[in-house]
Amino acid sequence: MTISLKKGQKVSLTKENAGLDRVIVGLGWDAAEKEGKGGFLSMFKAKPADFDCDASAILLQNGRLVRNEDIVYFGRLKHDSGSVIHMGDNLTGNGAGDDEQIVVELSRVPASYDRIVIVVNIYQAQQRRQDFGIIKNAFIRIVDAKTDRELCKYNLSENYDGMTAMIFGEIYRREKEWKFNAIGQGTQDPSLSELAKRYL
Repeated sequence: MTISLKKGQKVSLTKENAGLDRVIVGLGWDAAEKEGKGGFLSMFKAKPADFDCDASAILLQNGRLVRNEDIVYFGRLKHDSGSVIHMGDNLTGNGAGDDEQIVVELSRVPASYDRIVIVVNIYQAQQRRQDFGIIKNAFIRIVDAKTDRELCKYNLSENYDGMTAMIFGEIYRREKEWKFNAIGQGTQDPSLSELAKRYL
């Protein structure tokens, strides 16, 4: 049975799931329709703007980003250790189910890494004048890759107007146990590189 999480809630992934090793981090979102503003145009609904959300995983050592190679994204799909693999970029976010997926092989994550932060930013958000206010139904879920069973899911339901990037959640190691933290924090970082600086 899936555990439905609220913002800030933490859950153990491995305590109740003996032998859990390979998990899929599924992320999804849809375009929200916005009403036209004022005058004659107000009777028409604006069509959802084309937007491209990019999911990334940032591997941290003692809570810090030590090197750029520890960022897994559409331009670097696999971590050096082979423990984190990005399954590719979805350019639209259209359709049901996960829009992007990141696979984490827990047993292969080197002992020096204590957490994997999952973030999403809007590609060229400033140039396109876009923010997470045009996005609805955003979620992050953790799935057992072996059984395809959904372990937990967090629906991001707050108003994120003005936010161009989002820290969805993090998988972290506490002693020998792997846990997930539902974060849901919006930021105004214009790019992944700027967002990553938060962890330096």
